[in-house]
Amino acid sequence: MRLIKTLTLTALAAVIIAAVSVFPHGPCFKNGLNYTFYCGNGSSNCQIVTVESGAAAKKLGLKDVCGESTVYQNFDLDGFLKQVGGEIVFVEELSDSVNYYCTANLPYSVNLYGKKINLHVSVRSDSARVASPIIFGGY
Repeated sequence: MRLIKTLTLTALAAVIIAAVSVFPHGPCFKNGLNYTFYCGNGSSNCQIVTVESGAAAKKLGLKDVCGESTVYQNFDLDGFLKQVGGEIVFVEELSDSVNYYCTANLPYSVNLYGKKINLHVSVRSDSARVASPIIFGGY
């Protein structure tokens, strides 16, 4: 009886370890005004899936997630970069926004201008969109 208990507990532990390694991790960011998943092989064939809430549950049902983003109001760039271990690589100023291309502790990445980028932050006067690796489809 003791052997059966031990084998059952061992099998259960193996299933839990396998599930943690197989199932996708939770969302990259805390949910902002909405949460967007980019699915596909990159920007050329990207399917954009946006949810208002329940990002973690939605992610479990998606295939080929190649990026994520969300929108924040009252955005603190320095605090956010500290939270994700981010460092600005280069900046692009546009007429309506400032884009920061960064490296951070995030799972997705692209190569831009010979640099590995895995965080894109687009700051406007009233909000900011953050994405890993970059914002697909515009902001």
